[in-house]
Amino acid sequence: MAIFGSKKGKSQGKTKSGRKSSGRISDFGREQMVLLSPRVTEKAAIKSGDNVYSFNIDPRAGKKDVAEAIEVIYGVTPVKINTIKVPRKNVTRRGIKGKKSVGKKAMVFLKKGDSIEFI
Repeated sequence: MAIFGSKKGKSQGKTKSGRKSSGRISDFGREQMVLLSPRVTEKAAIKSGDNVYSFNIDPRAGKKDVAEAIEVIYGVTPVKINTIKVPRKNVTRRGIKGKKSVGKKAMVFLKKGDSIEFI
């Protein structure tokens, strides 16, 4: 019987072919896993008038992964992408101290005629 958290018998970061995985998320059909959600804030709403849209993305995703996902899901080609790490934050809820998880966000710049519609 295996114990949770045990690394016995696991591949430890290797693929089926025995090569070490790069950690990227560019495998087939993973575009929805790269873009977690649109980042809806007051600052993002102001920037959307300048064709700059912000998204919460997977912390392992890179700029190329985000560009591919934007092209597949929304059908527009980004001009530029900036990625920013969102730091861990301490929170207190009902007197219990905890921490929010680390995240990552992407700022996607589009051409003047292009736009993204959020439903």
